[in-house]
Amino acid sequence: MTERTTLNVQQLGAQGDGLAMTEAGPVFISGVLPGERVLVELADGRGRAIEILDRSPQRTEPSCRHFGACGGCTAQHMAPALYRDWKREMVRTAFAHRGLDPLIEEILTVPAASRRRATFAARRTVSGLVLGFHEEGSHRLVDLHACPVMLPQIEKALPALRAIADAVLPPGPSEPIRLGLTAATEGLDLALADLPGKIDATAQALIADTATRTGIVRVTAGNNLVMQSTVPHLTIGGARVALPPASFAQATREAEEAIAAVLAEATRKAKRIADLFCGLGTFTFGLARRARVLAVDSERPAIDALAAAARATPGVKPVETKLRDLMREPLSRMELADFDAVVLDPPRAGAKAQAEVLARSKVPIVCAVSCNPATLARDCRIMVDGGYAIERVVPIDQFLWSAHVEAVAVLRRP
Repeated sequence: MTERTTLNVQQLGAQGDGLAMTEAGPVFISGVLPGERVLVELADGRGRAIEILDRSPQRTEPSCRHFGACGGCTAQHMAPALYRDWKREMVRTAFAHRGLDPLIEEILTVPAASRRRATFAARRTVSGLVLGFHEEGSHRLVDLHACPVMLPQIEKALPALRAIADAVLPPGPSEPIRLGLTAATEGLDLALADLPGKIDATAQALIADTATRTGIVRVTAGNNLVMQSTVPHLTIGGARVALPPASFAQATREAEEAIAAVLAEATRKAKRIADLFCGLGTFTFGLARRARVLAVDSERPAIDALAAAARATPGVKPVETKLRDLMREPLSRMELADFDAVVLDPPRAGAKAQAEVLARSKVPIVCAVSCNPATLARDCRIMVDGGYAIERVVPIDQFLWSAHVEAVAVLRRP
């Protein structure tokens, strides 16, 4: 059952929704801002804006024609100052929920058209093939034809992705497949996933031709190589690292460099550093310009690529690599005893087990990087309870106009 009413929006929620308080409780409304009076349609505790009766002076015109339908961006209607404050507040609130009140520095924001990695979905419907991102809170795909967040070469590749999806999807309505695209030094690297079956010879030939004409240098489907004109690489901290298929990389080069600068400043006097959850060496090579580094990760292809790049990169100190699942087997206090600093960059779930060991260790400096402020704050709380002090927290707006934010916390033992 739905009803229409007029509400006054008091604040922004964590997902960028406007929050209005009513006698029945809070109501979240997409696409509205604090200070606005809105005619809404209420259903199941949520409101759908019908008309904005009083507009906020902090409202701005979205830069993308898909905004409001596509779930990739939730904040293009916010003026820059409001937007930055909202992102910074996410980090502050996460730490406050853990009883922590560090100074949250001003947010560092990446420019538009800078994202070098994206995963699109594609499916065939009764109306034809659709490729893009999902609507917010829905399984419905928004047919994407432009994206101001992506690097121009990724945006220009959208027609090629449609042709490739068309070649591998069966006739008639289908389940969605995923197309992960990364901008490498040599061109674009495409990883296909959730395919309904094997790629036949006709489709493979079409994919190879489309890729060659579009600047896609490699296409993989799971563990299978579909086409490759050259091995794609990323330049990370001055090292040239071969990119394993479907591997993780920071979403933007600008954010990667901003995080690396914070780490370099925090660890400038360290002689030996443990880089945990190191991936391809996102921060390893920058750290190794000044210190010996132990790089640890659970992904064999990433560790092998990092080790090969370390051997081929001049000007870095010795880099030792270790294959290990740190979620199940964190480095012990004894293994940590000789390190001057530890860098953590775990998945969204955080590094609770490793934080618990660090809390009992004597490591002087810990730098924690995370795309999830909630788990970052949890892990920092564990280490603060173990005697660390939070020196600085730097939010980095790597995921432009979305409800996600990266952050770096630097902790020291007094």
